[in-house]
Amino acid sequence: MGINTERDIEANLQIGPTDHGMVRLFIEANGVEIPMDFEPEEAEEIAEEILAAVAAARDLKG
Repeated sequence: MGINTERDIEANLQIGPTDHGMVRLFIEANGVEIPMDFEPEEAEEIAEEILAAVAAARDLKG
């Protein structure tokens, strides 16, 4: 298994602030709920990684 292995799984992703000043990524799939909380600085790093992945994917498409 890896990032390039395709799966036929539907999932929902919600992103938002918590009342404790954290950024939460909330993933739900097949009845499983995964809340992932990050400090704002960590969330910014994740956002930068996502944007870098977007740029790389666009480069691959040509």
